[in-house]
Amino acid sequence: MDQFSSTATTLLSSRDRGWKGFEANFLHLQAGRTHVPGSQTHRLGIHFGRAVNAFCQCDGLQHRRRQKHGDIDIVPAELDGWWEDDRDCTVLRLNIRPELLRSAAQALGRNPDTVSLTPKFQLRDARLESIAWAIKTEIEAPIPSDRTYAEALGLALAIRLVESGGQEAAGITATGATLTDKQKRRVMEFIEEHIDKSLSLADLAEIAGFSVSHLKPLFRATFGMPVHQYVLARRVEHARLLILSGDMPLAQVAAATGFAHQSHMSHWMRRILGLTPGMINRMHA
Repeated sequence: MDQFSSTATTLLSSRDRGWKGFEANFLHLQAGRTHVPGSQTHRLGIHFGRAVNAFCQCDGLQHRRRQKHGDIDIVPAELDGWWEDDRDCTVLRLNIRPELLRSAAQALGRNPDTVSLTPKFQLRDARLESIAWAIKTEIEAPIPSDRTYAEALGLALAIRLVESGGQEAAGITATGATLTDKQKRRVMEFIEEHIDKSLSLADLAEIAGFSVSHLKPLFRATFGMPVHQYVLARRVEHARLLILSGDMPLAQVAAATGFAHQSHMSHWMRRILGLTPGMINRMHA
């Protein structure tokens, strides 16, 4: 876990979301100097809101700039640094574990042992910024998306960091590859049998016999949708059938189908089916 000086206040965090491989914190920083000590994770800081005059020092490098909304600083693992701002500001801090970066390298067909990050200040990258704000939206949401969606964002973030020269990943699906019938059946059965649990990409990758980075494109090519959409659709269908049976209170239906709570279930049933649990009850009364 990252540590900050007393000038940093955490406004939002993913720490209770159970995400694997990365963590997000939305921070309010008081004017003045903030020390960010070395960490086992790679860190990105994305400036949010009005511009500030800033000075930073990391790994012997110094940079003075006017920090604007969307400017990105990258600090590799084990490096510490000082950041000094002339007024209060807010920053989205993303901590990425090295093993997630290795998975990203494998997805790009690269040797993970050769991947490394260097400190960067005031980087502008539209794709990184877009992924970062999607992650911020996730930690803001009172009703979170399925965990597989957040982990897909984390992998996308890591892939973008590994990419160089603006080159895109060589997609596995470009070869027409899909899961075999046996792999597809095993993944489907695992999801059905564990629909009441908090599933992760790592769980499904292990069942299929792939790394997370290889499972994602193969899953999409096989099922025609990303993992998180498929899992949510199956949760909603299980919930619909349980509601029609009329044997369970809605709160129990939500728990039995892997939703965080009844409101979470209602939200996704409306999004996917266009119907609330109450409407389903009334239609089949």
